[in-house]
Order: sequence, then structure tokens, then C-alpha cells
Amino acid sequence: MPVNEVKNCIRRLRFEHDEMTQAELADKVGVTRQTIIAIEAGKYMPSLPLAFKLARAFGLGVEEVFQLNNVKPGGQAELK
Repeated sequence: MPVNEVKNCIRRLRFEHDEMTQAELADKVGVTRQTIIAIEAGKYMPSLPLAFKLARAFGLGVEEVFQLNNVKPGGQAELK
């Protein structure tokens, strides 16, 4: 059974927000720079509260920052 992947656009958003550094974003949301690096690389999945904090740091909703692969039109995840 394939695993649903969650992708994010944090790196792009940082650059669109005055080229915010990973350290600046980490300070805003209360984590380490290494955590931001791991999230951007898809090696670490943030908790739901952290995902909300990251989205709010950019003035966006969670689904504008994180996207679930294998999502059918209408927003439902494809279950296999």
C-alpha cells in the first residue's frame, strides 16, 4: 500500500517573504534551524500545532503550505 506523501513549499515561501532565513523562521515558530531544514527536505513531518504556526508565519492556511499527494478532486485523499 503506497504511503501518502506530504509536500511543502516552505523554502519558496521564505524567499517570497523578504528572503527569510531558516533561522528567522525557526525563531518565529519556536524550533531550531535544523528542524526547519528537515521539514523543508521532507525528512521530518511537523506536528499539527507546528504546521499551523508555520502557515501563520506566512499568513496562510495549512493547506497552502502543506499538500497531500494522492488527493482526489474535492479534497479527499485517495485510499488504496
